[in-house]
Amino acid sequence: MKLFGSYTSPYVRHCRIVLAQNNDNFEFIPTDYAQSAQQSPTQRVPFLHDDDVQLTDSAAILRYLRERHQQPFCDDVADFDLFCLANTALDATVNLFLLERDNITTDSSPYLQRQHDRIHTILKELDQRDWPQQEAYSDGQLRLACFLSWAQFRERINIADYPNLQQFLLGMNNQPWFANTHPALS
Repeated sequence: MKLFGSYTSPYVRHCRIVLAQNNDNFEFIPTDYAQSAQQSPTQRVPFLHDDDVQLTDSAAILRYLRERHQQPFCDDVADFDLFCLANTALDATVNLFLLERDNITTDSSPYLQRQHDRIHTILKELDQRDWPQQEAYSDGQLRLACFLSWAQFRERINIADYPNLQQFLLGMNNQPWFANTHPALS
């Protein structure tokens, strides 16, 4: 099994966490923008090759990895909704981050301002929830933690503005499979 991606990608990190939790043997292939454009129709990471299986999206990869071990991927609609909320905030944050590298900011576009606002309305909503401090985290919770950690690493959010989410992330950072995949370790 080969997982193609970057060490800093939060989408790749979620896949690496599930692989680590299940003690799966895999080869990690560091992949940049040019390589992903050549090797995946989505032109992004992660993508996975496992014999005849070729997957091009982190959600599909996660489902595949979970099914290999008879584990649920987002085992109920509430967890799937959490996964989608976290993914929406993550997508918007990554897009704004990449656009800023090209000197395109929220000041230049009402649409981009809406993306920025979307991130913070999602964070405010999620900060109102109670979060577990447990070992058995769901895929929705893992996606949220990968987003929060990446957004903090890239200085996209001030986690202190969201105290419940900050405590949740602190708990996640105590898990070896989470701490050992932090983007700063790349």
